[in-house]
This record gives sequence, structure tokens and C-alpha cells, in this order.
Amino acid sequence: MSETTHLRPLGTGGDAGGNPFGPPAAGGYRHLRLLAGVAGLAALALGAYVLAKAGSGAPAAAGHRHGAAPAGSGAMPVTLSATERQRIGVTFAPVARGPLERLVRSVAQVTYDETRVARVVPRVDGYVEQLFVNYTGQAVARGEPLFAIYSPMLVAAQQELLLAQRLTEQVAGGTPDAVQGARELLESARRRLLYWDVPPEEVDEVLRTRTIRRTVTLRSPVAGVVIEKPVLAGQRIMAGEVAYQIADLSRVWIEGEVFEPDLPAARVGQAVTAEFPALPGEEWTGRIAYIYPTLDPETRTARVRVEVANPALRLKPGMYATFRFTARTPDVLSVPRSAVLVTGKRNLVFVRDSIGRLLPREVTIGRGTDDRVEILRGLTEGETVVASATFLVDAESNLGSALSGMANWSGMDATAAHQGHDQPAAQAIPALPGSTGVRPPPGRPAGNPARE
Repeated sequence: MSETTHLRPLGTGGDAGGNPFGPPAAGGYRHLRLLAGVAGLAALALGAYVLAKAGSGAPAAAGHRHGAAPAGSGAMPVTLSATERQRIGVTFAPVARGPLERLVRSVAQVTYDETRVARVVPRVDGYVEQLFVNYTGQAVARGEPLFAIYSPMLVAAQQELLLAQRLTEQVAGGTPDAVQGARELLESARRRLLYWDVPPEEVDEVLRTRTIRRTVTLRSPVAGVVIEKPVLAGQRIMAGEVAYQIADLSRVWIEGEVFEPDLPAARVGQAVTAEFPALPGEEWTGRIAYIYPTLDPETRTARVRVEVANPALRLKPGMYATFRFTARTPDVLSVPRSAVLVTGKRNLVFVRDSIGRLLPREVTIGRGTDDRVEILRGLTEGETVVASATFLVDAESNLGSALSGMANWSGMDATAAHQGHDQPAAQAIPALPGSTGVRPPPGRPAGNPARE
């Protein structure tokens, strides 16, 4: 005799005898209530989403519009009592017109004055016979001997000079044409030596002594300091090869980088004050001599050259420096820098109107100083703006805007929304068929009244 086992899904209705159409068991009611609650919450969420989508493109009802914010700003006017202003630190300042002065600073470096740098270059091939200035950094005077050079070309040129001299003496009593030709030949031989940088006094010495000199001494064309000396005694040197580089350091350049927004304030001839870490406590004055015409695309800066006198040669090329100059902006509208709230997308100030409200307004700013900023558009002279705690006022304005939007969406009064924004929302309890919609007392399980 076989036994048949009837399986019934957990929580389904039926009587004890297994009648599926009988009254549901007590556990079935609990599952039904749970399913009904989930369905109710889903319906509420779907309804809120549909209403929000419908309300986002429709204008708010006229009866729920509690103040108009500036177009696109999303902020609302703010009204604060004197006590509230004092508590959050709100102060006011007028929109004033006047000049703005700011200091422009630049990190710089000392370098040579290129107009005071000379290179000593022989114009003939030869050999360095002797060095009179033999190390870098040595100070030289103008006309001081640098080195002696032996050159076959110079020896041949001296021989031609002496031959021309003797020819001039021999034809002194001849025809005028012969005398003139001999003199021209002598002058030509003399000029050749001068063109090869042989000093005039040495040429005259050859003519006076009638002796050919094996070497010729080259001298410094300027007074300064030797900053480069690649030449060595005994080496062969070619025409055009640099033997010495000499710089006059009595005046130096300071070259710094000025950022692009500060370039309009820099002008040639402007006074500059420079400081040097190597000379603490000292200030040096100079003037802007040149502004380079190109801009570095990576750093967005342009080089500015400043000329500075260098008595006693205390400033060394390569020293770090910092220079500053005053940038003066003509008569402009300006407000305290703390009055402008910069968000990245807009610049916002709060203007106090005649009845004390703080109205948000977008402005266009220009150049600024450490404590003030230029206003290009958005304000007029004489208006009063919030000068401090602007961020807190903006937060209050945005809060009012958000509450107003919630009130317009839900249909409730904006004032009531603001007053109740800190109260917790009532919990929605989905009602089941036959339920009273009242939460049961603690300790008593919820049940179906019909069953009870």
C-alpha cells in the first residue's frame, strides 16, 4: 500500500486538511503584507520619479513662487537680521572707483651685459708664442697685452712694409708720379698689418727700427674680466678662432620671467627693485631695458631684462635674484577681493538693496591686487556689497533656492518647507486590504482583523 505525500508551498493558503481553497494560514498573511509593502514602496518611488520628470520642464505654479533668482545663477536673495549678520561675520563695503597698485615679482638670474662682452680673435693663422694673461677670471685693462703670436704671414707683411719704406726714400727726388706710387705702396703695406689687428704702435716701431719682429703682441680691446680662455701657450691657432672672451662687469643684466597676465604692467624704463639671496638685507635699483617679444608656451611667461650698476663687482653672473616693480592700473571700479566668490564657472557677489536684502549678482572681474579686484561688468559705483562671509551667504542663498524648488514640486508653501526642512519625514506604511492603516502597539503582532 503506497503513501502519497502532498507538498504545499510554504506560506500558501489552505486549511489543515490541505484544501487549497480554504482560508489562508496565519503565516500566509505575513507574507502577503510583506509583498504588499514592497509593491507600495515601488509604486511611490515610480510616482515620485514621474512627477519629478514632469515638473522639471514645466514652470512652477504662480502661487508657489517665493522669489526670483538671477537667470542661470540658481541662487536666491537672502535676508539676514543684524544679529544673524553679526553671528556669521557679514560686513559690507562700497563699490569704489580709483587706481589699483600691485607688486609684480619675478625670480631672476644675473647674467653678462652682452653689449659689454668682447672676443679676442686673431685674423691670421699662427702659433701662440707666449701668454701674458693665462687664467680665467683675471682682470685686464684696455690695451693690456694678452698673448704674442708668431705668424709667417705677419713676417712677410713686415718685409713688404720695409721694402715699401726703402722704395719711398729712393724715389723721393724722382717724378711726382713715382713719389706718389711709392707712398701708396707704403701706406698699403701699413694698412695690411693694421687690418690684421697689429697695434699701430708696433707698426710704427718696425718702421722706426727697420727690424722685422718675429712675433706680434695682441692686446685687450676692452677693460673687464676674462670669462673664457681656450688658448694655451704653444698651440696653433687659426684665423677666426676665439682666444679670449672678456666681459665688462661694471654693469650687469638681471633676466627674469614675468607671467602673461602681468606683462601689460611692464614697460621699458620702469624702475625695478632687486634683491639677492647672497646679499641679504640689500636692495638694488635698476630699470627695465628690454622685454622679449616671445612667450614660453609651457610656462606662459616672457623674459624681462633689467640693467643694474655693479660697483665693486659684487654681483656675480649666475647669482639668483628677485626683482619687483609696481603695476599701476588707471581709474577702475573695484571691490574687496573677499567680496567675490569664484566658483570656476562664474564670479558672484551679493549686493545689498534698499530694503536690506542681499541679492546675488554675477560679475566680470579684471586685474587684482592682494586685497582688491577690478570689476569690469556687473556693478556700478556706489553700490554696497558683502565684503566678508560671502561663502556663508551663498550657502544660505543656495539652501533657499533648493527649498523653494522642493516646495514648488510638492505644492507646499516655501515658508513651511524652510521651517520643516530639519524635521524627519513621516514613515509611510502601506495599507493592506482590510487594514486600518494604523501601526499596531508595541508587542502586539499585526494581524488580519477578520482572522482575529
